[in-house]
Amino acid sequence: MSHEEHLAQIEKDAALKARGAAAMGFDQDAAVHHFRLTTTGGVIQVEAASASDGTTRSAIRDHLRAIASAFAAGDFAAPRATHDETPPGTATLLRLRTVIAYRFVETAQGGRVEIVSTDRDAIEAVHAFLRYQITEHHTGDPLTEKS
Repeated sequence: MSHEEHLAQIEKDAALKARGAAAMGFDQDAAVHHFRLTTTGGVIQVEAASASDGTTRSAIRDHLRAIASAFAAGDFAAPRATHDETPPGTATLLRLRTVIAYRFVETAQGGRVEIVSTDRDAIEAVHAFLRYQITEHHTGDPLTEKS
């Protein structure tokens, strides 16, 4: 990566964090994101980076509850706002929303949204969406599914 490319990546990451904070309601540096692919869909998990940060933990839970509800209704405005583009898989997630379940689960430091389907096309769309998130948020999570 050239110096110019590196500077462009730093700028892109800073813009993502700023848009993410606005869309999610919490400082992105105060939270840890993970995206996991499973054989039946996947998981979006966000937790406060500090165990003592109750404000961020609460904001994460509020955000993930809202995300589970919005995604189930076919509303993907938050990821679009965060990334300034429509993530891959979104059109299929919208089209197949009736065969996909989104469930919020509270965790000790935040929460997760479990995404489950038995429809192969829906699962592939979930995986495309989550792989994009892994790459864009630089989480280092595996790009392959786990049981």
